[in-house]
Amino acid sequence: MTGVGPHRVGLVAATAAGRRHARTLADAWPHARLVEADGVADALRAAWAAYDAVVVFLAAGAVVRILAPLLDDKRTDPAVVVVDEAARHAVALLGGHAGGANALAAEVAALLDARPVVTTATDAVDLPGLDTLGWPVEGAVAAVSRAILDGEPVRLVADAVWPLPALPPNVHLGTPAGVDPTATATGPESGGYRVLVTDRIVPVDDRTVVLRPPSLVAGVGSSRGVPAAEVEALLRRAFAAAGLSPASLRCLASVDVKADEEGIRATADALGVPLRTWPAAELATVDVPHPSEVVRAAVGTPSVAEAAALHDGGTLLVPKTASAMATVAVARQAPRGRLAIVGLGPGAADLRTPRAVAELRRAAVVVGLDQYVDQVRDLLRPGTRVLASGLGAEEERARSAVAEATAGQAVALVGSGDAGVYAMASPALEYADERIDVVGVPGVTAALAAAALLGAPIGHDHVYLSLSDLHTPWAAIERRVAAAAEADLVALLYNPRSRARDWQLGAVLATFAEHRPPHTPVGVVRNASRPDEQVHLATLATFDPGVVDMYGLVVVGSSQTRLVGGRMVTPRGYRWRG
Repeated sequence: MTGVGPHRVGLVAATAAGRRHARTLADAWPHARLVEADGVADALRAAWAAYDAVVVFLAAGAVVRILAPLLDDKRTDPAVVVVDEAARHAVALLGGHAGGANALAAEVAALLDARPVVTTATDAVDLPGLDTLGWPVEGAVAAVSRAILDGEPVRLVADAVWPLPALPPNVHLGTPAGVDPTATATGPESGGYRVLVTDRIVPVDDRTVVLRPPSLVAGVGSSRGVPAAEVEALLRRAFAAAGLSPASLRCLASVDVKADEEGIRATADALGVPLRTWPAAELATVDVPHPSEVVRAAVGTPSVAEAAALHDGGTLLVPKTASAMATVAVARQAPRGRLAIVGLGPGAADLRTPRAVAELRRAAVVVGLDQYVDQVRDLLRPGTRVLASGLGAEEERARSAVAEATAGQAVALVGSGDAGVYAMASPALEYADERIDVVGVPGVTAALAAAALLGAPIGHDHVYLSLSDLHTPWAAIERRVAAAAEADLVALLYNPRSRARDWQLGAVLATFAEHRPPHTPVGVVRNASRPDEQVHLATLATFDPGVVDMYGLVVVGSSQTRLVGGRMVTPRGYRWRG
């Protein structure tokens, strides 16, 4: 499950057909359970109370009548998806995007070969919901969302550049990053719709939404046995005095000897944030404004609260302040851009991973080779900025993607297959530094797609080799080919032949022929998983390199590889039965 993740799903069915469909979901989802009771209404109520999400095989009207008295808050109520008796439609009934019902409906539909039905306005027109960004949101969410949907002018006012997803053209930057978001609240643009991105306490009205980015780190020190109530009260006083919102708290931080301090841990749990700790020697290296030799003597560092708050950099907003048994300090960390390096797979849409799709839809900037970007333009949200370039511009694409992420944007750098295999991950990570967050999204490689079409040629040890001498001297390629041939490894040959390199593949096959019998299978797959896909099988003795171009991938079997039923098979080391 992708959108469902670790959530527990209750399945409720009223008929035999519904129970069959429910079993299909239960077989696919380890966290899904069929809920039984004396009647379907009781089963639905039980599932509502015990599960994070509910899939109901019942008429939508009946589900509404049963659940209506139980509705409380869309942020905490379970997501509900309704499936008809014939399993033709999976309707996201409750929970929409915020509760995950829309994603759940899509997954149910995929498993049951049904059609997902989503009526949430922002999802229906492919816009990100303001309450689905993963951050706390306050204010007039419905009114501002409606304004965005209706194309009315909406100002985005932010303390800094945060890696937000693409927003439509009617959402424009109201003030430069770094300017106080409250500055224009009474200015000439006041009265319009606004989206504020800030950790500060700001006045809101019925046309303002406030997004709370995770920008604040609270360092905490304490005496042994400090009550959680004292720690939390001190934190809230510190935040209030500085005009900061606790909703932007990223984590609590302390020295590692406090990792088991129940009062601090309970406070982190109550606030819904992690507790991070570091050794005293590491905190002692952090420059702080108020060091204490008394603290150094006690725990081995001259500062706990301030040093922990500043451990990852940032600006100290609240110097250490103390209660009877606790000390806190608060620092603001600068936003970090986000670079997702996304493998799109070999070409077919159904071999593209759900995680790749999610990253493309999360990005505000997409960078890639023009032909690869064209494959996914239909997945991009309105307002996504596309930086596409042609063949031979790999370094330029890598630099552009890293520069955009360093500027605070949410960036997806795309490549075919897996971006880490002869693709964009390596050049991009050569330029990326600690100022950005990097996410790798694996993809189905050309080698895996080709191997699946050929049979099972890589059932045992194998090696990937590129025959392109653009970045590697041919002499080095020859040595690697010779080593693979002598080691009797199955070889997957990328970039096997082009108009400018028309003799190298023949030379490579001749090297393999020196170490393997003439009947060794050789396969080539051209444009694996694409409409013009071609598969060709031969042997070392009969293979014609002229059938290969840069769109193909060549697989040379080992001495143990056989043709069985027209397919290449390399045994896993068990005794060969052919």
